[in-house]
This record gives sequence, structure tokens and C-alpha cells, in this order.
Amino acid sequence: MTDRRFDTLAIHEGHEDFAPDSMSTPIYQSVAYPYADAKEAAEIFRAEKPGYTYGRWDNPTVRVFERRMAALERTEAALATSSGMAAIMTLGHQMLEAGDEFVSSNRVYGGTFGLFDEGFRKMGVKVNWVTTPESLDAWAAAVTPRTKFMFVESPSNPGLFIGDLPALAALAKQHGLPLVADNTICTPALQLPTTHGADIVVHSTTKYICGNASSLGGIICGPAEFVEGIRQGCQRYLGPAMSPFNAWLNLNGLETLSLRMERHCSNAMALATMLEKHPLVGSVNYPGLASNPFNAVGGKQVRGFSSLMSFVLKGTYDDAVTVIDALDLMIHATHLGTAKTIVTHPASTTHSAMGEEELKKAGIPPTLIRISVGLEDEADILADIEQALDKVGSAVSTAG
Repeated sequence: MTDRRFDTLAIHEGHEDFAPDSMSTPIYQSVAYPYADAKEAAEIFRAEKPGYTYGRWDNPTVRVFERRMAALERTEAALATSSGMAAIMTLGHQMLEAGDEFVSSNRVYGGTFGLFDEGFRKMGVKVNWVTTPESLDAWAAAVTPRTKFMFVESPSNPGLFIGDLPALAALAKQHGLPLVADNTICTPALQLPTTHGADIVVHSTTKYICGNASSLGGIICGPAEFVEGIRQGCQRYLGPAMSPFNAWLNLNGLETLSLRMERHCSNAMALATMLEKHPLVGSVNYPGLASNPFNAVGGKQVRGFSSLMSFVLKGTYDDAVTVIDALDLMIHATHLGTAKTIVTHPASTTHSAMGEEELKKAGIPPTLIRISVGLEDEADILADIEQALDKVGSAVSTAG
């Protein structure tokens, strides 16, 4: 592992001796690679000689991105996939057999919840949900002799739960289990799960790593033996490969990641502070606030609390809709982690498949609004949410 610092690694790490070389990593938009002879082809396929085999398994542009992400997450290796969900699916396929179980916080992205609750069930695998993930005892109680790993999304989407990574890692180690951490929301610019005991890190690189909503992607970062086991195994027949062009877009995103995350954090803190004081807001979920229950544990693990937040509006679902529809600057979309501020209603979109009961368990009421705070001018962001909330206030005043 190089001793260069984060911003330098984010710009330079993994760049090979391309011929001819270039300032920007070349895009190898090819699915096949000619070999000198049959002997060389066989050696490369047996991993006895460096080289590339087939676009579904490896690619020079993708490999640069993988090496750079591994360096930033402080792991030995990384494997890029076509999406964040593909990363988690591939990870699970590698680690689980029919009849196995695993433990996960229920505070996860809606797609992850669906994969764990339904997708893995169809594969004969059981997830043991921890519905009070703040409690280490609840995690311990969910572990069984069939458990193969523990999974935590921290911070979580959209409730911003933050897991006590050192404590969870210690519990996992006690049971001889790996701890898998989803670091999508903070990115390695703000949090390094492996330094707190996590064994494997996953991301949806579609979010902050890319940074502008232009490309899907996922990454699995971990020990070289584990990652290469996936590359030589299920990666070949599952086919969740990242495209060379998307890897190139993600590499470009990494070059500004640290700077962007600083701005994301400062804008989000300003908005959370304003919302916390607003009379129409019941509660604000942003761990950067001193009043937030995860502020203390998060402060020990992160350099900043990222841009994702949610707040619960006083009123009804219709009031939440009124606020969302009244926004002018903010974009209503089911995405996060971009330069543009995005607003979402999780209960009716990203997490709707969970159902009413599971939404309640996960702390996602119909009046919860999620915001991914972008890089626009802070004053413009605050003004937009203020005028939208005024629409609800005016309606209440008129009705009264």
C-alpha cells in the first residue's frame, strides 16, 4: 500500500504504463484481447501471467478504477460491478449457500431490503433482520450457527442510522464472521470502515463516487484472496461487469471526490440546522446535528456526515406532497449523491416495496422527505426549502 495521501491517491493511483500514455486513463472499449500464442492465452486464463481475458471478467480501464478504490478504502483489492445492487448480489452469491443465514440491520436502502428479504430467500438463504440496530445485544441475538456474515449500511438511507463499527466488528470477530459495511453515503473521503474493523466494503458508485448521475456502478473492496475468488469464480458466470466507459466516468469523479464531499457536508449542515428550527418540521435526521442520537458515535468514525438527510413534516402525506411539488431548485428524483440537490419521498418510491409494516419498523413514515443536498449556493438551497414549507404553512393558515 502506498503512503500517499487521499487526494493524491484519488487522482493517480492505479494508472498503468499505457502505450502511449495519456493524462486521462484511456478507455479500452473492447471485450477481447489478442494473445501472442496459445501458451500465453492459457497462462493468462490460469492467472499464471498478468493479462486480460474477456470483457465480462476484466478490462484495463476498469482495473485502474478497481485499484484506485482499493487504495482509497485501504483494502488489498477491489472488484467493480455494473451497479451497487450487483455488487451486493455478487458478494452474497460468493459467501452464501442454500440453507445459510446472515444478519443485517433493517436500516438499509429499499433495493437492498428487497434483495435480502425476497431475492436471497428464493436462493434458499435467510436474512435475520436486526430491527433495533442501535442495540449490540440485538445483533448478538440474531447470530445463529448458520450465520455467514454481518451486514451494516452506515450511514443508512434514508433514516441516517449510524452503526458502531468497532463494536460490530468485535462482535463479528467473536463469532468468526466477516463484517460487511456499505459505505455509499460517506465514501472513503469521509469514512474508512476497514480502519474500524470492517472486513469488506461495498458501494453504489452510482452516487457520490460518480457525482453527477451519469453512470451506474458498484464496487466490492476487501482482502485480495476474497476479491480474486469472486473474479475467478462467480464474476465469470453471473456477468455483473462494469463497462469501461462507466469506469472512466467514475475515475473522473474520484478526482474531485474530497472537494465535493466537503461542500456536500457544509451545505447539508446549514440546511439541517435551518430545518431543525422550522415550526412545521417535527424532526430532522442528520447525524451532524448535536441533537441527533448518532452524532456521538458518528463523530468517532467519520470526518463529515455527508449530504443525505431526511426530515419528518408535521402534518399529513398530502402536506409532504405539497412541499415536494412546490420546490423549484431541488429536483424530484429517486437518486442521491450528485452535484444537484435532489428531493425524494421514500415511502412511496425507493422504499415502497417494503410495505407499511416494514416501513414503520424502519422509521420511514409517509411524512418523511429525503434530501440529498447538492453543491449549489447554500443560500439558494435554504431559500427553496423555505418557500416550499411556506406553501404548507399558508394552506394550514387558510384552512384555520
